[in-house]
Amino acid sequence: MASRKIVVRKSSKSAARGRAATRIARTISAKRGAAKDRERRTKTEGAIRGGNGKYQFALAQVKDVPAGTGYSTSHGGVVEGKRMLVGYIHKERGTGSRMHTHKNEQFNLVVRGTLVGSVNGRKIKAPAGTLIYIPANAPHTLVADPKDKNVIFIAIKDLSQGIIGKAVDGKMTGPLYQKGFGPRD
Repeated sequence: MASRKIVVRKSSKSAARGRAATRIARTISAKRGAAKDRERRTKTEGAIRGGNGKYQFALAQVKDVPAGTGYSTSHGGVVEGKRMLVGYIHKERGTGSRMHTHKNEQFNLVVRGTLVGSVNGRKIKAPAGTLIYIPANAPHTLVADPKDKNVIFIAIKDLSQGIIGKAVDGKMTGPLYQKGFGPRD
C-alpha cells in the first residue's frame, strides 16, 4: 500500500484567530512592560525606589534632592515605596517654606534643631523629638528656628503625589528666609 501524505490546511478563519491571538499577546506584554516602568519610576524626581531587592537605606547618604522647589529650602534624600515616601530632610537655620499645600498627608519627625511655623493656622514650635502632623491639603509653613541649629527632620508622606507641593499664593518664586538669613543678607 502506498502511503499518502495528508496535508491539513488552516481555514482563513483560524489563521485570522491566530494573528489576533498574537496581537493580543503582544498588547498584554507591552502593558505589563509599561506597568513595570511605572513601578520603577518615582513621583519625586531623583528619589530612590524601594523594593525589588532594595530594603535598607542609609538615609543620610541617599542622593540629595530638592524637597520644596519654588517655595522652600528643604532638601535631602527621598525613598519611595509603592504607597509611601520617606525623606531625610534638611533646612538651614533661618530658612524654610513659604505657605504651601500638598495632596498628601504628612508626618515630620524633628531629629535635630527646631521647626517653627503654622499648620492650618495653628502655631507650631517643634524641637527635636517632636512629631508634626500635616493633614492633606492643609496650608502650612515651617522654618528652621534661627535661634537653634540647622534642622533635620524625617518626612513621611503617602504617595498621592511626590514630596513637592505648591505655594498657596500660586507663585513658585522661592523659599522663605528670615531676616539676616537670605542669600542677599
